[in-house]
Amino acid sequence: MVTVIVVGAGIAGLACARDLTAAGVPTRVLERGRVVGGRLASKRYDGRYADIGAAYLTADDPGFAGQLQSWRIAGLARPWTDTLRIFAGDGDGDGGGPAAASAVGDGRTARGPIRWAAPGGLRGLAENLARGLDVTLEHEVTVLPDADAVVLAMPGPQASRIAALEAAAAQRWAPALAAVLTYPDRDWAEFRGAFVNDHPVLATLCDDGDRRGDRAPVLVAHSTPQFAARHLDDPAAAGQAMAEAVSGLLRLGAPARTAVHRWTYATPEPAEGAYARHGRVYLAGDAYGKPRVQTAWLSGRAVAAAILRERARS
Repeated sequence: MVTVIVVGAGIAGLACARDLTAAGVPTRVLERGRVVGGRLASKRYDGRYADIGAAYLTADDPGFAGQLQSWRIAGLARPWTDTLRIFAGDGDGDGGGPAAASAVGDGRTARGPIRWAAPGGLRGLAENLARGLDVTLEHEVTVLPDADAVVLAMPGPQASRIAALEAAAAQRWAPALAAVLTYPDRDWAEFRGAFVNDHPVLATLCDDGDRRGDRAPVLVAHSTPQFAARHLDDPAAAGQAMAEAVSGLLRLGAPARTAVHRWTYATPEPAEGAYARHGRVYLAGDAYGKPRVQTAWLSGRAVAAAILRERARS
């Protein structure tokens, strides 16, 4: 008998299921997509995977730092950089014309924690977590499953489609578009990754060939929430504006190919606590803290610990 059902095979759901399974609790993971990973996402273009969700991983929690080291030893993750560029936009325009391509880099850099990347794509880390778990893919959940405990490891708006949870309804999320831009050659000056400030289209830009380590001529840009909100119904139509914006930023010609992925729920406003609970239903994910991969991992593990404590008392 399955005691716990985890809905969502992103890093929060997988981290939760791993701890429960390791403790001997019968646990099943249900995922509506064809692959695990959620926003720890890599997608194949022309035979090569590009990271289209999280840009990188950072760790200031000892447990997650240990997880990163385990992935490093397995050859799945590597330290990438502690320095990102800062590009300054002009702050004008509606994100669809010449103003979108008029931003220039101002030479500044931002030092921070070590950013980790994955040579095989970030989704490989989720696949590693899923190994040995009872995971069912392409299984969409529309009603609350019957189990001793149910973990909804997903953005609140998605969880609200399954159960009426106050904590889910309270969450606020911003969208983003991810554009994968493939060029004939690497014609840009080295920059690894960059924050783009005050730009009508772009929020971040990463050299995917650098962070993956294969030096492929591929850039991945993430849009501002405002730009994404105007293009959620037809994200492909935003490809040209995003390509023009990147080309203007780096003084490049047109890319050979542009592919756009929509993230309706990309970035949450941080909520309090490590998770939310309504009776036998738990809500987990990166909304519970700074919106990053470590937060989702910690949230999933916190839910698992709470379920184990509950079982110990009963």
